[in-house]
Amino acid sequence: MNGFIGRVLSPSVAGTVAGVSLLGSAVGCMTVANAETTRPKASLEYKVNVNKPDGLSGYVFYTAGLGGVNDNDQQPTGGSGTNSMPKKGKKGAGSVARIATKSGQVVYQRAAPEGERINNFRTQTYRGKPVLTWWQGQSQGGHGVGTDFIADDHYNVIAGFTPAGMPADAHEFRLTTGGDALVTSYVEKTADLTSIGGPKDGKVYDCIASVIDVATKRTRFQWDALQHVPVADTYAAYKSGQVLDPYHMNSIALDPSGNLVISLRHTSTIYNINRTTGAINWRLGGKHSTFALGRGVQFSYQHDAEMPDATTLSMFNNNDGPQVQRPPGQRRLSSLEWIHLDVATRQATLIRNQTHPDDLWAAATGNMQALPNGNAFGSWGNAGHISEFAPDGQMLYDAVPAMRTYRAYFDPWRGSPATPPRLVLPAQGKTDARAIWNGATNVTRWRVLHGPTTTDLTPLTTVAWSGYDTAVPLGQEASGYYQLQAMDAHGRVLAQTAPVH
Repeated sequence: MNGFIGRVLSPSVAGTVAGVSLLGSAVGCMTVANAETTRPKASLEYKVNVNKPDGLSGYVFYTAGLGGVNDNDQQPTGGSGTNSMPKKGKKGAGSVARIATKSGQVVYQRAAPEGERINNFRTQTYRGKPVLTWWQGQSQGGHGVGTDFIADDHYNVIAGFTPAGMPADAHEFRLTTGGDALVTSYVEKTADLTSIGGPKDGKVYDCIASVIDVATKRTRFQWDALQHVPVADTYAAYKSGQVLDPYHMNSIALDPSGNLVISLRHTSTIYNINRTTGAINWRLGGKHSTFALGRGVQFSYQHDAEMPDATTLSMFNNNDGPQVQRPPGQRRLSSLEWIHLDVATRQATLIRNQTHPDDLWAAATGNMQALPNGNAFGSWGNAGHISEFAPDGQMLYDAVPAMRTYRAYFDPWRGSPATPPRLVLPAQGKTDARAIWNGATNVTRWRVLHGPTTTDLTPLTTVAWSGYDTAVPLGQEASGYYQLQAMDAHGRVLAQTAPVH
């Protein structure tokens, strides 16, 4: 069994390496990089428009930048086998994964190395425990070439892998309750494109869905779109000299029976796949829908298709693509969509279609997360917003991060960094220090002690926590010794630094 036992890193690196296993990759040794001393180029700005109580506690998980799924992923809002560990990159480069409060205060962030991206950053459950998961790699023509990672609540990376024989794509990395990972991959192949006006030996990106046992590294099942879906089903136009992306797989989920639910954006179709045989059980949408689409059931170039129960399908409907027709003067609108499926009668009926009050249209990316109380949370992709809606359609939350995000999630999280907090004293002529503890979720305030020696320290000031990197006014230029203490809501000291001067 391939494995990696990491060394303990210096306190300046927020994250240690431990017990990392691989799938289809050579064993490597890379340190974990977290942007904690320098704010990254992806701005911390996070504008909150609506924030109403919803009865849930948790944090917003998002990435600053559309990492690996869009070649223009670093624009502001508005409108093959890799190593086992994430590479340490230049702070402030690449995209940034964040955990933040609903008010936008950043609790934790991890920066990708220069030239790489982070995507699909969220919390999931592995072996009964909450973990962080994400994809990291390079963007390549609308998809990603990289590796999937899992980290524990101490921010230690515990697994990094790719599907056997191919890189992991940025679009999907979903853990199941059985300990499997659902992963997308894009592989360039040759295919007959004469049905859409191309050559007999044209170049295409095939899309592969893999089901991987994370613990044993065994690939349990793979489904190849090119083997099951005719190229003629695509709405993507062939262009001479370019590699055609006829499918563009962007989500994989399980239905209650354990079959795969796969979204292919460029066929505007959701597929239910027999996990044993690979046969297509049914199609929803596109050119060959198994279901008759009832009044209001309309979607195209969709993302994030899931089946919360045996008869309901949810998705983020981008409402994009060359096949979309609309009356003159009518705007395209993206939406969160719920559809009832009657398999016996082959009828699809609209349950609910939720648009944004600002009439948003997201040409690409986006997701919808079902919250425990029945609310819906998610990202409006390249339209820039992160929102939450009650079942009656009331908007409970809306925010606009400075950089667009592929997906967004709202979940509970309790992080306990493996490294202690740090106190950065002000530069000469300045009076504000910085209290830094990347990833600590139970700090409510910081206390700074001061004195002439390391053994004669008394409280100088106490400030409320306002993010993993909190400004602490000292009221004076630095002199003597200082010590930082992290405190919880009950006034208990959680951790402290050594005295510094």
